[in-house]
Amino acid sequence: MSHKKNRELVFGVNSVTSYLEVSPERILQAFVLKGREDDKRIAPLLNRLYDNGLSVQLCQKRFLDEKTEGAVHQGIVLEVRPYEIADEHDLEALLDGQPKDREWLFLVLDGVTDPHNIGAALRSAWAAGCDGMIVPRDRSATLTATARKIASGGADHVPFFAVTNLARVLDLLKDRFITIVGLDGAAEDFIYSAPFTASCALVMGSEESGMRRLTRDKCDRIVKIPMAEGVESLNVSVAAGIALFEAVRQRRAV
Repeated sequence: MSHKKNRELVFGVNSVTSYLEVSPERILQAFVLKGREDDKRIAPLLNRLYDNGLSVQLCQKRFLDEKTEGAVHQGIVLEVRPYEIADEHDLEALLDGQPKDREWLFLVLDGVTDPHNIGAALRSAWAAGCDGMIVPRDRSATLTATARKIASGGADHVPFFAVTNLARVLDLLKDRFITIVGLDGAAEDFIYSAPFTASCALVMGSEESGMRRLTRDKCDRIVKIPMAEGVESLNVSVAAGIALFEAVRQRRAV
């Protein structure tokens, strides 16, 4: 949702708060809704922006609405230098840079095209202590301003990898003894039987078509979330949250 190739937008109180904590050096300028300077949620952010020597413009609501293309900005918008999206080489470096006996937890989304779902899943991944989210570079949403807003800081804490060949990346994970667990409503086993206590990557497809065949074939286990009769599927970000916290439950019970 950036309006310049070398700039991106970050907006919303939680997202701006997180960005100020993690990457204040990337902020180019800030825009704040005129009349909200003394708001109890905006004022501390304004002070931190001023402390960092950043330019702040007081604007009318119409300007902020147009800048964010009608998104819920909560009266504060940052223009920032964009991050380069990490790829499979960065993922491999992350894996190689940690002890071999580390227990990993990754979330893999195959073909999820709605940035709201990417953002919501990132927020759950952050809360669950996930080590990274992996998506295919093609036919997938990425870290847009909307996704960052919905993630409420998750995008600044969970590494995000957009990879060229998802099947090859799943093989890379398997080579490092990371179990690939797919989520599919047609599976026979429930998520409670999934081996979440070991290093694992949870793989989910889109709500419309699920995982692609090649992605499904790479899974070591396929499990499902138990649901009432007549319910076809859950929102993918909701399902991701349920499965991730089942992993958390299993790991804490050990």
